[in-house]
Amino acid sequence: MMRLFFSATSPYVRKVVATAHECGLFERLEIVPTQVFQTGNGYEAVNPLAKIPALELDGGEVLYDSPVICEYLDNLHDGIPLFPPSGGARWTALRRQALGDGVMDAALTMRVELLRPEHLQSADAQDAQTAKVTAALDLLEKEVDELGQDPTIGHLAIGCALGYLDLRFADLQWRAGRPGLAAWNETFAARHSMTASAHPAS
Repeated sequence: MMRLFFSATSPYVRKVVATAHECGLFERLEIVPTQVFQTGNGYEAVNPLAKIPALELDGGEVLYDSPVICEYLDNLHDGIPLFPPSGGARWTALRRQALGDGVMDAALTMRVELLRPEHLQSADAQDAQTAKVTAALDLLEKEVDELGQDPTIGHLAIGCALGYLDLRFADLQWRAGRPGLAAWNETFAARHSMTASAHPAS
């Protein structure tokens, strides 16, 4: 049994959980709820960066972060790989994962900024992160006809990024002006891996 250090609202954790479901491996995971913002809870001994997710393997080795964990899980099953092994398909999947993860990075930075005392918040910092999200989503709208629904790690990263925007930044209304991406997400979000890994309603 592998141990997944977990937070239900982390989009990176969601990506790992969705990957586990796609690979038929979720039942091999022990879910360990983890509060990374609590000091002194010993989690630094698991991951010295004190970030989630982290995956403790059967032999005690710990893997982090989500791209590494997802690729490890993808190597444990015999189905169609989420990480294409070579060629253009691999680089496209990895680029899309980087784009989805980048949207998560920007959105989480925005979230942390909003949790700071109001007098310490920076509108310029928020605007810079919002611009990154906007540019990434605009690119996806242009490329949406090439996405398809056959999942790769890139699709899962994009789907989880859009789900996190819905969770934390509904006011951004990311679907506005992006009908293709909105339609793609409506279908992709109905996959079992995405519904089974969905964030709890906030």
